[in-house]
Amino acid sequence: MSASDSVSIVIPVFNEEANLPELIRRTQAVCRNLARSCEIILVDDGSRDASRDLINRSVAANPGEIVGVFLNRNYGQHAAVMAGFAQARGEIVVTLDADLQNPPEEIAPLVKKMDEGMDVVGSIRVPRRDSLFRRFSSFLVNKMTAQVTGVVMHDYGCMLRSYRRGVVQAMLQCHERSTFIPVLANSFARRTAEIEVRHEQRREGASKYSLWKLINLQFDLLTSITTLPLRLLSIAGVLISLLGVGLGALILILRFIWGPEWAAMGVFTLFAILFIFVGGQFVAMGVMGEYIGRTYTDVRGRPRYFVEQIVGQSRLKAP
Repeated sequence: MSASDSVSIVIPVFNEEANLPELIRRTQAVCRNLARSCEIILVDDGSRDASRDLINRSVAANPGEIVGVFLNRNYGQHAAVMAGFAQARGEIVVTLDADLQNPPEEIAPLVKKMDEGMDVVGSIRVPRRDSLFRRFSSFLVNKMTAQVTGVVMHDYGCMLRSYRRGVVQAMLQCHERSTFIPVLANSFARRTAEIEVRHEQRREGASKYSLWKLINLQFDLLTSITTLPLRLLSIAGVLISLLGVGLGALILILRFIWGPEWAAMGVFTLFAILFIFVGGQFVAMGVMGEYIGRTYTDVRGRPRYFVEQIVGQSRLKAP
C-alpha cells in the first residue's frame, strides 16, 4: 500500500470540554508528523457542556484540517463513529476516544502498520488503566467475541483502531441499529493485525460508560454478531428434557422398589427442579425477546443518528 495514503481521524465527543483543547492540539501535531494529507473529524454526540463551542472554534481556526459533525442528541459512541465514517475521506480511517486515555501519539504506529497492507489494525492497551471490573468484563467479551467471530483479537473494547476505506464503505452499507464497530469491521476484513499502545489514566471528566451502559453494550455485541445463544438454548432445552425423562423414569422405578412412601418424600425436590425449569424458560424468553426486539427495530429502518449540522470542509478529495 502507498505510504502517501491520506488519513481521516474520527473522534466521537460527548461532554469532553476539559480534554478537547489538549486532544486537538496533540492530534494536530500527530497529523503534521505523519507527512501525509490528514483530516480530523470531531463528532459531537449531543454534548451538554461547552464541547460544541470548542469544536466550532477549532474548525474556524483550522480551515481544511478539522471538520465538526453535530448530532442533535446523544446516540452513543458507535453511532457517533458511524456518523464520522460517513464524512471521512481518507484512505485510512482511524478512530480515537476523546478522553485522552489512548494517546493521540499512538496513531502513527497504527498508520505504519496499515502501510503493510492491513485492512484493520486493532490495539491492545498496555498497561490497562481501568478498574478491575472493567478489565474482567473486557476479558470475557474478548474471549466470547473471538470464539464467535473466529478472529482472535485481545482488546475489542479499545476504540483506537484503524480501517481501510473499503472496510469503512462496507460498514456504512450496514443499516442495523445495534452496531459494534470492531466486530463489524472484522467481518469484512481480509488481513487484520494488532499492536500494543499506551493506556493512560483519565485526567479530566468521568467515564461515560456506567454499569448499565456496559451491560447494554454487551447485549448489542452478543445479538449483533451471532445467533449462538438461541442455538445454545435449543441444545440446553434438549438436554434438560432428556434429564427430566431420565429423572422421571428413575423415580418410577424406585417407587416400585421402595413403595409410594419413598416417592412422597421427593415432592419438594421435584418442586425445586420445576422452579429451575420455569426460571430457564423465562431466561430463554428474555433472550428471544432481545432478538425479536432488535429485529423489529431494524425492520423499521429508522436512521441510527440524525446529523443536525456539519461545519468545516476537508482539504481531502471525496472518495
